[in-house]
Amino acid sequence: MTLDVLDLARDLIRRPSVTPADAGAMDVLHRALEGMGFTCRRMKFGEIENLYARRGTARPNLCFAGHTDVVPVGDAAAWTSGPFAADINSDDVLVGRGAVDMKGSIAAFVAAVAQVGETSGSLSFLITGDEEGVALDGTRKVVEALQAEGEIIDHCIVGEPSSAERLGDMIKIGRRGSVNSWITVSGKQGHVAYPHRAANPIPVLVDILSRLQARVLDDGYEGFQPSNLEVTTVDVGNTATNIIPAEAKARINIRFNPAHRGAELQAWIEGQAAEAGAGFAGRVEVTTLISGEAFLTRRGEFTDVVAEAIRETTGEEPDLSTTGGTSDARFIRDLCPVLEFGLVGQTMHAVDEQVPVSQLRALQATYAAIIGRYFERFGDASA
Repeated sequence: MTLDVLDLARDLIRRPSVTPADAGAMDVLHRALEGMGFTCRRMKFGEIENLYARRGTARPNLCFAGHTDVVPVGDAAAWTSGPFAADINSDDVLVGRGAVDMKGSIAAFVAAVAQVGETSGSLSFLITGDEEGVALDGTRKVVEALQAEGEIIDHCIVGEPSSAERLGDMIKIGRRGSVNSWITVSGKQGHVAYPHRAANPIPVLVDILSRLQARVLDDGYEGFQPSNLEVTTVDVGNTATNIIPAEAKARINIRFNPAHRGAELQAWIEGQAAEAGAGFAGRVEVTTLISGEAFLTRRGEFTDVVAEAIRETTGEEPDLSTTGGTSDARFIRDLCPVLEFGLVGQTMHAVDEQVPVSQLRALQATYAAIIGRYFERFGDASA
């Protein structure tokens, strides 16, 4: 079977799947994969459309993970063509929301599978419509369901736009974790001339933030920069000059490497807040959300396969990096070793998001080389 990567990418982009809407994007992918012999399962959690598709029953099972949801277009009038028109400009560049992040990569891997044909093991796709949003009913839920069923995925490639300047110059082999904490100190409002009649929450909040910022979390970790804690908001909302406010709030974010776990950092934040609030007449509350744990896929046969295929097709020597924010790889790590490789990400989330057609076809060729090398290297692991 042959499948044109450009046609599929344009078909996907024309579905305005601004998160959490699906707008028919998953149907497009479902039809393409079913036509290639994949067994497709639609896994809906809440209002989110997800798809797990597999062809074959033998191991190893190589999975491609991605998302069909996209971020809002911003100022639609600022685009040179319609954000969902999927036009190709005079420079042979495909323009549209999701061209890079990441409908283009999905189309490239599907086309690569069609190009390669049958394999000795299994190929699968884990596609969500909830990556750009809160990510509660997407890949996280699919992974949990697959684990409960005993589904085995041996390795996974996430099609995030990992390339920095040129296709193939970077692979993401790890990501830092993220913790958000909302700290609220509730005291008692009063006149500044009579502080004994009030309970000022601000000194307590300042003490909490000082304690948190005083700690050097670490000096880095294998392949990772040091973890960092940032105060992202401090809010009192006091418009008067002669009032002690009743409440003070702050929010912090920690981006952490594998030297830490989210629960350990949460316990430390709560402990520091409790110590700072000891003896205070008011109340200190901390709410924490761990949006993802740090992970690292160490260099080995899997990363070698991907790097070799990139060198073969693009001539690039990829940097194995852990930079950047978070991705759904943080959930897939619980299933198997995972890395990220996709298009050049310079226009993702921007007005006139775009990818040269030549780069799209080059990514297809690279994905095809990865698939071929993968099954040559890992063979039949069903035993």
